[in-house]
Amino acid sequence: MVSKKGGAGLAAAVGAVVLLGAGSAQAATTTGSGPQPAAGPATLAKTDVGQALNGTTSGLGYGVAPIKSLRLDPWANSSADVLNNGATVQPDQGLAPVGTGTLTGPLSAGGGVKDLPLVGGLSGVLPG
Repeated sequence: MVSKKGGAGLAAAVGAVVLLGAGSAQAATTTGSGPQPAAGPATLAKTDVGQALNGTTSGLGYGVAPIKSLRLDPWANSSADVLNNGATVQPDQGLAPVGTGTLTGPLSAGGGVKDLPLVGGLSGVLPG
């Protein structure tokens, strides 16, 4: 019976031999070619600000997009959900009833920041 650990160890050993063998062959070819000319001072390339901002914005979009749809109520759609219980007040003088279901409804349905009534519109400003 062959051990799986032995196979992985053998593959790692073969990979190390291949890498070390290639490194020593390259070192042998560069040392025998004679003296190398002295290199000048290191210089940095100029940064393209447009490309840097574009890369930052697209990377930020990939990072922020999951946060906007992250489920805020871990007990959503369960019997333990405390946001599922709402309170409604019926004012006098024939005004419309005011309840908490408008604010807690999207959360108790399993929504994220983008599903909230007021904050959801503002989250559209964020990239992603």
